[in-house]
Amino acid sequence: MPNKTSQHILGTAANLLGFCLFIITSLHLTNHAENVLIDELTSGVAFLLIISSLFSSVSIRTKRSKRAENSERIADYFFVAALVGIFVIIVFLLANFW
Repeated sequence: MPNKTSQHILGTAANLLGFCLFIITSLHLTNHAENVLIDELTSGVAFLLIISSLFSSVSIRTKRSKRAENSERIADYFFVAALVGIFVIIVFLLANFW
């Protein structure tokens, strides 16, 4: 029963990666780039989302059922870790700019 969530993870991770890049760009354009912690966290989350997208893509494209299941599970773990990271980033943004 592989590939039941990989398509959803791939699309959502790509959209959230755009969100992370928007946050990084916004910090640099508003001269808040000295707030290194948010910048570093956002870069880390972007990396997690890229890894999640890669494993999701492997899960979709592979022909072997066991490899697809393992890749999908790994993609899911990285995706959930990235979601937790995004939550932390939002809390930091609220604390610093509110």
